Amino acid sequence: MTEQPRDPPTDEEPKLPGLEAELDPKPEWQPRFAGSDRLRDKVAVVTGGDSGIGRAVAVLFAREGASVAIAYLNEDEDAERTKTEVEKEGGSAMLFRGDLGSAEQCKDLIDKTNERFGRIDILVNNAGEQHPDDDLDDITETQLRRTFQTNVFSMFFLTQAALAHLSRGAAIINTTSVTMYKGSAGLLDYSATKGAITAFTRSLSQNLADRGIRVNAVAPGPIWTPLNPCGGKPADEIPDFGKSTPMGRPGQPNEVAPCFLFLASDDSSYMSGQVLHPNGGVIVAS
Repeated sequence: MTEQPRDPPTDEEPKLPGLEAELDPKPEWQPRFAGSDRLRDKVAVVTGGDSGIGRAVAVLFAREGASVAIAYLNEDEDAERTKTEVEKEGGSAMLFRGDLGSAEQCKDLIDKTNERFGRIDILVNNAGEQHPDDDLDDITETQLRRTFQTNVFSMFFLTQAALAHLSRGAAIINTTSVTMYKGSAGLLDYSATKGAITAFTRSLSQNLADRGIRVNAVAPGPIWTPLNPCGGKPADEIPDFGKSTPMGRPGQPNEVAPCFLFLASDDSSYMSGQVLHPNGGVIVAS
């Protein structure tokens, strides 16, 4: 079967997902507690692992004993920093540069990870893009296709490619969003993808239960990462970013990463098809 071509970048794309190295203030991604070998000798694939939540997850996984394949779009400086930090924690790291909206790229990532480490135990589907538009008519067909290709198609492609390497006890963790539950007037296409991701998570958990592979998700609220200040949110809204939450502030990546660790480890061995909500106190129906 011939792969469908990847849609070209939108007008906003050159700024996204953005460099963490250029943010001020810098996101807090550093693990806050000592490790306890909860992922000893495991191998994890973390997409969108160059910065933000992905970096925090990759470094925390390494502190807990995992080797990590770090997939990213084109942010080489950020990705190299994440690799360095993983190695400082004693973990082995592999970088993969590519656009995961392509099935071919997803297969290549999984193949290279397996070649490097000889196994895959954890798949973190975290890569995503968003483009703010207040008017539905401003969402072009190209933008709609790209957002779904990056946020949803990549999860299908990566999971399809990874399943041959995942054994009983493996974990798949998908990043959805608080916008799936409460909606977002200015992120219509993005919110729609997050609804699809939650449904995919719940359905896949049932599909893979007999194989002993758990599938869960994390639904962050407003988190200080490059995605929003670098074009994922209107510039005039950035000063108030996160202030609408009950806690009155945006979250930090290292406040989200422990959710991924819990779902990746045997601490959550009786959980599948579930969603965790690090969102600053926003009450949502789970």
